[in-house]
Amino acid sequence: MLKKASKAKANHVSGTRVTIVASRYNARYVNSMLRAAKTELAKARVAVEVVRVPGAFEIPAVASALARRLVKPVDAILCLGVILRGETTHAENIGQAVTGALAQLQLEHSLPVIHEVLLLENVQQARERCLDARHNRGIEAARTAIEMTRVMRRVGV
Repeated sequence: MLKKASKAKANHVSGTRVTIVASRYNARYVNSMLRAAKTELAKARVAVEVVRVPGAFEIPAVASALARRLVKPVDAILCLGVILRGETTHAENIGQAVTGALAQLQLEHSLPVIHEVLLLENVQQARERCLDARHNRGIEAARTAIEMTRVMRRVGV
């Protein structure tokens, strides 16, 4: 079921750095999520870096490099992509691989890795979740990154 983006406000989190890793594939949808995420993070005065990759499958490799980076470390990595199902199992395979890799990365580094790589059934779902301002998953991803930064600081990470 499609839900509206949460109403939680993007309160300022001092000194927060978020890197967004965004796929260029399905650019119309990903670019809309990226714009929404950047806008939401700017409201909270979060420093944002954007790294673009060819497709969703490449997101975990770059996210892993960012998690290991000692120069300009990040408080959270926000991953954006759109995978549309087709006639084969390719989309499902990509979605599972990306999900598993991002989950593992998060655990290995005790670093919030926000997974907004959407595996969608069709273009209509992509429009609803990426182009509609009321449901744009980029907003939700940015708010999650901010909240998880607060949580991780509270628990001493």
